[in-house]
Amino acid sequence: QVRLVESGGGTVQPGGSLRLSCVASGGIFSGYTMAWYRQAPGKQRELVAPITPGGTTNYADSVKGRFTISRDNANNLVALQMNSLKPKDTAVYFCSIPTRGSWGQGTQVTVSS
Repeated sequence: QVRLVESGGGTVQPGGSLRLSCVASGGIFSGYTMAWYRQAPGKQRELVAPITPGGTTNYADSVKGRFTISRDNANNLVALQMNSLKPKDTAVYFCSIPTRGSWGQGTQVTVSS
């Protein structure tokens, strides 16, 4: 049974930073692309950033230059460093292994003064 557990969410002021982490268990994930998604209230879930097994990354235009995705295959961990946060970044952030249809429970990020 694949399990993804996110942590690191919270409330931060505009311009602040947060680091999200996701730990995967129940298998070996080094061969899979992993990704962060987010869903804001009343909006569809959107892809924030994927990272391939080899470490190739991509970013939504809205977060380029501010967010950095990374992974630690030895520890089945994927992280999302979020800098220069804006109110529009407020959402529930989900860790996923898209090709396996696996999702975490999500962690709330709120950017507010």
